[in-house]
Amino acid sequence: MESSWVSIIPFLIVIPIAIFTKQVLPGLFLGLLVGAYLIDHSIVGGVEKLLHYVVQALRNKSNIEIVVFLYAFSGLIGMIKMAGGVKGFVETAAERIDTRKKALILTYVSTIGTFSAPTFRFVTIAPIMRALLKKVKMTTAELGFVIETTATPVIVLIPVATAFVGYMVSIIQMAIDHQGIKQDAYSLFIQSIPYNFFSIVIILVGIYFSFFHHSTSTAPMKLEEEDEKDWHDCHPCVSKDLPSKPWNLLVPLLVVISLTLLLTWWSGHHESHSFFEAFIKADVLEAMVVALIITTLITLIFFLFQRFTLQNLLNGFITGGNDLMSVILLLSVVWGLSAVTEDLGFSNFVTAHSKWIPQMFVTPFMFIFGAAISYFIGSAWGTWGILMPLGVSLASSADLSLPLIIGAVFASGSFGAFSSPLSDDTNTIAKILDLSVIEYAKYKLKPALIAAGITVAFYLVVSFLF
Repeated sequence: MESSWVSIIPFLIVIPIAIFTKQVLPGLFLGLLVGAYLIDHSIVGGVEKLLHYVVQALRNKSNIEIVVFLYAFSGLIGMIKMAGGVKGFVETAAERIDTRKKALILTYVSTIGTFSAPTFRFVTIAPIMRALLKKVKMTTAELGFVIETTATPVIVLIPVATAFVGYMVSIIQMAIDHQGIKQDAYSLFIQSIPYNFFSIVIILVGIYFSFFHHSTSTAPMKLEEEDEKDWHDCHPCVSKDLPSKPWNLLVPLLVVISLTLLLTWWSGHHESHSFFEAFIKADVLEAMVVALIITTLITLIFFLFQRFTLQNLLNGFITGGNDLMSVILLLSVVWGLSAVTEDLGFSNFVTAHSKWIPQMFVTPFMFIFGAAISYFIGSAWGTWGILMPLGVSLASSADLSLPLIIGAVFASGSFGAFSSPLSDDTNTIAKILDLSVIEYAKYKLKPALIAAGITVAFYLVVSFLF
């Protein structure tokens, strides 16, 4: 379709509605619905178009692989929680840690085994830190801040075996397909990682708080009078009713990481001439899905040998998988919205009307705009889904580095996930550590804004050099 201002109407609806309702899905759905009616004006035809776009997206092989990956991944974590893997890891670690330095080192080292999803990080490490609060000699807010810097900011930089990577690759693929760009989405994701400056900077801030900053307060906020053993009540996955089996966490994670790397190499080694080239040539998404399914089956058998009932294991899997159904629904709507705006001529419109923006300001603008949206809606995934098509269109029209603009979009969503009082990260940590969500979010905002300012400076410098 020809370039037309009509193509931006869905986005003009999505962003204000998402900010006003503080929910991403209603805005995305309404934007998709309006876009469908702009293409087919009849009463029934608009709804039929909406359904058509969503169904077409779900018929795509890569998209279905992402849906399967997300559900199975969350289901695997659900089984691990039910089998006492998280509780066992927490108790074993808590028994061996007796100093602040050891506790904080554990916070970082444990990322190696629990980097799969932010919530998974929180429920494995936050209860340990809560149990050791008097030993680490930090306020609870400082402790929460340090833990959070090892969650989403780290996970978005990891290219395998996370709940994020499939989604991140899929929205890159969606955006470059609409631009007719013939590049590999996973390779672009890998190349964009060094340009996610906010995540890198906030991790460094967390390290500073951990090892070089000394708290001016000796009162562990909200928990100073609390018995250290009360941490069992801070989250259902460390409940006293569950068994304590640390290997039920470590074995599945070791298997899924090993299989993912092995099958990724295997997928690409026939078309490559070296070990590392095999990873570039591989169908990474398919390898991750196959590795995850095999791991789930191995884990199921492993748990059955421990006399867990099949019914309980399946319930754990389904409960865990259902935790991500809202994300899967969001993805389906994002895919549909992207398709409808493309049919309305969004890419052509951006190309025709973005030349007035100085090239070196495009990337900083994308980060600032995305950071504002992600803060007000509290969702990294929602922000990425909304902005990636715009970012790639701007990069294409302004002849900018694709990895740079993609990195800026991912950085902007990471800002909101970390700092917003509406984000799952903020609310989960506040709940586990028994903090006021608003007060904790206010505490984090200052260092987050400092990191964002440094990030903008980096984007200006890199854009100038490019």
